[in-house]
Amino acid sequence: MLKLFRSKIILALALMLTMLMIGILGYRFVSDYDWLDALYMTIITVTTVGFMEVKPLDADAKVFTIFLIVSSVFIFAFAISVITEYILSRNSLQLLKMKKVKNAIDKLNDHVIVCGFGRNGMQAAARLKAYNKPYVVIEREREIIEKYEDEVLFIEGDANEDEVLQTAGIEKAQYLISSLPDDAANLMVVLSARQMNNNLFIISRASLITSQKKLHLAGADKVIMPDKIGGDHMASLVVIPDLITFMDKLSTEGEHTTNLEEVAIEDFKDQMECNSLRDLDLRRKTGCTIIGYIEPNGNYIINPEADLPLQPKSKVIVLGRPEQIRKLNQMFHLE
Repeated sequence: MLKLFRSKIILALALMLTMLMIGILGYRFVSDYDWLDALYMTIITVTTVGFMEVKPLDADAKVFTIFLIVSSVFIFAFAISVITEYILSRNSLQLLKMKKVKNAIDKLNDHVIVCGFGRNGMQAAARLKAYNKPYVVIEREREIIEKYEDEVLFIEGDANEDEVLQTAGIEKAQYLISSLPDDAANLMVVLSARQMNNNLFIISRASLITSQKKLHLAGADKVIMPDKIGGDHMASLVVIPDLITFMDKLSTEGEHTTNLEEVAIEDFKDQMECNSLRDLDLRRKTGCTIIGYIEPNGNYIINPEADLPLQPKSKVIVLGRPEQIRKLNQMFHLE
């Protein structure tokens, strides 16, 4: 709709410019004015300011002036109406978009709030979208919002402000990812978010090692240093290249390409009787292999024993080819 209005504005400006050119050329050749006088006569005529003519007009010049006045009145009226309609419609559309975003957020529960839509925030949003995890992005740069607003649920504002976090539904959110480029800004977001929702799982970005401890003290559950991870990865490609390449092959991009899956034990127990990993028998049923077990207290067990007893609120990490992961999801209705 806005594109239609923009095209109308371009048309109105083109008509106005055309009218000015016709006026200048008309006075130049009909009344034999020089170029400056022709421009002056055209401006005072189309704007109807009522100044005196440069010199008396003959009959031909009067007819041309009448034509110029009538034409300019209609063209300028058209231009004003188009610009006014564009401004009003833009404001109305903006209000409708804000209302639509608010309604969508009100319906969310256990969603993710992503603060900042820079390089890291964009990657986080892409991963969440691949796993169909509902999320909201807080971003203050209008240009970024306009570029991606058809694909992402945006809230325009500063993530450091409590009102903006409340608009993002922080009371009902399950996770918050603070990916702002400045450590001090991330620290303020973490402090505010922790005070507003004590059960929120907060993940924050950090650029400096000295910021890690501060962010943890402020309430962050996990602190990620993208630069450190990138450097370690590049160095590992020199020291253990084949192993790192193999790990890169373990894609977790989305439901059709993933090789790793994290499943809550309750998802299995709802559909079958299982007291140990052996009872799950995932290798025979789906081809997937259990490579990790997460205890309720968060302790990780790598390559667990088959007779390991399953505890409530624990999770298993399974490895498999994409088709095996899909079979697992379909068999136990995990999708």
